[in-house]
Amino acid sequence: MNNQKIPDIETREKSVSRLREACLMLDALNMTLDEAIASAEADIRNNNINRRRRQEAERLFTNYKKGNRT
Repeated sequence: MNNQKIPDIETREKSVSRLREACLMLDALNMTLDEAIASAEADIRNNNINRRRRQEAERLFTNYKKGNRT
């Protein structure tokens, strides 16, 4: 059988408090990373080369739908 001693209430409360603090820190880190990813994606979307490629693709698709094919 398992002979581990169950910690007293004070030790458990401290452990739970530390776990909650760690969870809050990880949540804050995740928010920071989400913001950094969103910023990088916006930079990529607004890049001149990508903007021109997107416009050209839209033009080609519009022409294709109209039947012009060029």
